[in-house]
Amino acid sequence: MARSKRNGSSRSRSSKGRGRNGATRSRTQKSDAISLLKSDHREVEGWFAQFEKTNSDSKKQELAQKICAALTAHATIEEEIFYPAFLEATGDEDIHHEAEIEHDGAKKLIAEIEGSGPDDDYFDARVTVLSEMIKHHVKEEEQRGGMFTKARSSDMDLEALGEQLQQRKAELMGEEPSAGASRGARARPRGSLARALAARGNGRGRQDASTRRS
Repeated sequence: MARSKRNGSSRSRSSKGRGRNGATRSRTQKSDAISLLKSDHREVEGWFAQFEKTNSDSKKQELAQKICAALTAHATIEEEIFYPAFLEATGDEDIHHEAEIEHDGAKKLIAEIEGSGPDDDYFDARVTVLSEMIKHHVKEEEQRGGMFTKARSSDMDLEALGEQLQQRKAELMGEEPSAGASRGARARPRGSLARALAARGNGRGRQDASTRRS
């Protein structure tokens, strides 16, 4: 009987240990840059699926707004933080440049969707085409040999990048920064995502001008 109790105790301790390890993996996943970006992908895919199924104009408008806001924030944090880090770590200009060009195409369509509504004859078509564009872009990033695979095999600090991405996304979406956010993250409040992208472009221009003066 004593042996049985000892074995049971051992199994209990082992199970608890696995629980602790599982918790550690969960925390790591939350702060991992790739896991965060994939989570964004899944969220938007769900909204696109809802858009395809609904016949309600008000619901379509609501979903389109969510999709456009989420994709704009997602593209911004990738372009400001993840893509430069990827390029520096891997030197893979082909994958980096293709991703940037795909973003440019999506942003043009997002602007058209935001400037229209369900009463526009082309509204549904624009959202459908955007969905197809994003599906292709996501596949390129997530497939074997794609950007995310190469990022994981590089020396990128994905946990630190994840914290930066999360902080920046919270700023863009008008959310409160998390308590564990990186002190080095940029604190640039934005009134809207559209102004965020415009300000980002202006910032680049000022930086280039400063470089030329120096």
